[in-house]
This record gives sequence, structure tokens and C-alpha cells, in this order.
Amino acid sequence: MAELILGQVLSFPGDPFRDGAQAARLDEAVLVEAGMIRAVGAAAALRAAYPQARVTDHGSALISAGFIDAHAHYPQTAIIASWGKRLIDWLNSYTFPEEMRFADPEYARALAARHLDLTLACGTTSVASYCTIHPASVEAYMTEAQARGQRVWAGKTCMDRNAPEGLRDTAQSAYDDSKALLAKWHGVDRLGYVITPRFSPTSSPDQLAALGALWTEHPDCLMQTHLSEQHDEIAWVRQLFPKARDYLDSYEAFGLLGPRGIYGHAIHLTPREKDRLRAVDASLIHCPTSNTFIGSGLFDMAGLQAAGHRIGLATDTGGGSSFSMLRTMAAAYEVAQLRGAALHPAQLWWLATVGSARALHAGHQIGNIAPGMEADLVAIDLASTPAIAQATARAGDIWQAIFPTIMLGDDRAVRAVWVAGQRRG
Repeated sequence: MAELILGQVLSFPGDPFRDGAQAARLDEAVLVEAGMIRAVGAAAALRAAYPQARVTDHGSALISAGFIDAHAHYPQTAIIASWGKRLIDWLNSYTFPEEMRFADPEYARALAARHLDLTLACGTTSVASYCTIHPASVEAYMTEAQARGQRVWAGKTCMDRNAPEGLRDTAQSAYDDSKALLAKWHGVDRLGYVITPRFSPTSSPDQLAALGALWTEHPDCLMQTHLSEQHDEIAWVRQLFPKARDYLDSYEAFGLLGPRGIYGHAIHLTPREKDRLRAVDASLIHCPTSNTFIGSGLFDMAGLQAAGHRIGLATDTGGGSSFSMLRTMAAAYEVAQLRGAALHPAQLWWLATVGSARALHAGHQIGNIAPGMEADLVAIDLASTPAIAQATARAGDIWQAIFPTIMLGDDRAVRAVWVAGQRRG
């Protein structure tokens, strides 16, 4: 049966970084049928046009496209908020020991389910996640997402050096495992496989070349990795790849730079790196809670947007300190403030929905509310706590009403979640 969902329905016909707040539109109702958005408009008109539809009235709640987390590490779910390490220490102290446990398929399945449950509770309907070197970790995440009907992307994380023995594969096994997983899962239901070298310090030139060859064979796949997150990491790359012009060149030289490349962090970019990333229309993923928690630096949202880069937003859990894209928007606002730029609420919300969808090359499917889009939706209570409610009561427009929830909201603000038109929370 079709469902008519009533509330303040927020969509983005335009880009608020280019068009300002007028890039957004508010309607009163959205009609969902067979997993798709069929119509958006005035409540009375849609009631009259679809009299048989089941009506769900969320009053003054905001109805938005579901949030999209463009860079996460589901195997780090259990170690979120571990104390006091920078990137390389974080990997050695917390991440690698935890990822060793994913050799156990049952453990992988339990953590995949936990991660998807936690993110859905926060209104996140799609995720691009790194797995571990174990093929079972990919199987677990894909299986759990498929059971929930979610559009997700995931890939085996490949490492053949500078990692513990139990977390190293080889150039050949990385290629073979990734190719087999890709053949099994890519394009099945709402699942996408992502070719995933963790970052160039943990892959030999031979492994990077093998993964570059795999991407050449399957150019419709995404490729995700990390880029220029911390200064000591960049120095390490310079030692490991002395012939590379810069960090990006450690990927580019092996066929791992392209328009479907997804580069996490991208904080300390050189002018050449910026020019090359923009020239190929690669995606940069801003991970603000991670960047502040691990002390990485301040992403240049204003400068990179002005230059025309494709940018998404992400939690980077568990280096990031929250599963919530609301908290991630708040951190993005604070990071931008420290760089002297105030992001408008419309820009923040766009980044967590349309922007991340575009970064993952899925903007024609998810991330917005319009006829023909997949019905991944969230209903947000704009007065979910007393502190938020008193601020919202003073609002003079919709953006003043939304901004307190961006800055103070969490999973309590999530009133309902729909995945492919099915209520999931």
C-alpha cells in the first residue's frame, strides 16, 4: 500500500553552496509506494489524488532524505571513543588488534549488525564502509545490509605491509579476494563493492598496482582510501614512496586516481593534489569528528567548495566520535568556524544527504526527496529535548528551527526511519 507521509518535507532542487538557502524547498507531504518516492507536494492535493494511501502524520517534524555516511569503518564499532592516540598510534593500539577478531565470521556478523542498527537509529540509511582483510567481514556487512534493504558500499581492506601478521594479505590475494567479492556482491539488490586499499603506507607498490588493475577492469566500482590526514602520515608516505611527487601520486602512479575515487580526510593537500583531484572529479570526504578527536587538522570546506570539488560528509567511526550525522554536521560547523567560515544550516544538511550521495555517485538514487528517487527517509523531531525545544520556539524561519537540532541533536531527534519505503525505526 502507498504511504502518504506528512510533515515539513525538505528537499534540495539546488546546491546551497552555489545558490544559498533558496536551493532548498519545503513541502507538506511525500507519497511513497513500492520503495520509491512517487510524489511530493501539498498535503491536501496528495490526499485527494491518492485517497487509498495510508497516512502517517508527523506534524511539524522535518521529513528529510536519510543521512548518508560516506566513510566509516564498521570493524571499529566496538572501539569508538578509545582514549588519546594520534593516527598511527590509534591503528597500532586499537584498530589492528580489534580487526584481528574479524577472522571469526560470527564476530564479524555481530558487529556488522550492531553498526547498521546504531547508524539506522541515528537516521543514517546508507553507509560506505571499510571492512577488514578478511573476506568474511565483507560477507557479514553485505548480508546484514541486504537483510535491511539498505543501499551500502563496502570492500575488503587490503594491506600487505606495515601491519600485524594476522592482518596482512598479499598483492595477489588482495586482487583475488576483492575480485571474488566484487563478482558476488556488486550490484546485487542495493549493494555496491568498493575497491579498498587502506592507505598507501600499508600497501606495497605491487599491491597498489594490482588494485589499480582491478579498478581498470571494473571502472563502475568505487575505490576508497585515505589521503593526507596527518602531517606525520604524509612524512611516512614520503619515505615509503621517494619517487612520488606527493601523497596523491602514491595512488596515481598505480592507477588509483579517477572520477569514482573516494578519498577520506584530504586535509593537508598540496596545490598539485587539489588540481589533480579536481581535474578528475574525484570525491573528498570530510570527517570532522575524527579530525578533531585524533587531532588531524581542519578541512578547508570553503576553499575546496569554491574550487568546485565534489565533497561528502562522514563519521569515520570509530576514529570519529559519534555514529550520528547530526553530531557530524555540528562538528563540520565548528571546524569551518575555526577556519573563518560559517556554514549555513542548509549547507550542512545538504552535505549529509545530497552531497554524500553525489560523492558516492548515487545522487540519482538517494540523498534527496523527489519523484523517482528511492524512498530512504527520516523524520526529525525539531524539539526532541528541552534545550532544543526552547531554541526552536524562538526560531524565525525553518533554518533557525533546524540549526539547534544540528548543534544539539542526537538519536533522540530521530522519530522514524524508512529504508526503501519500509519503516525501519
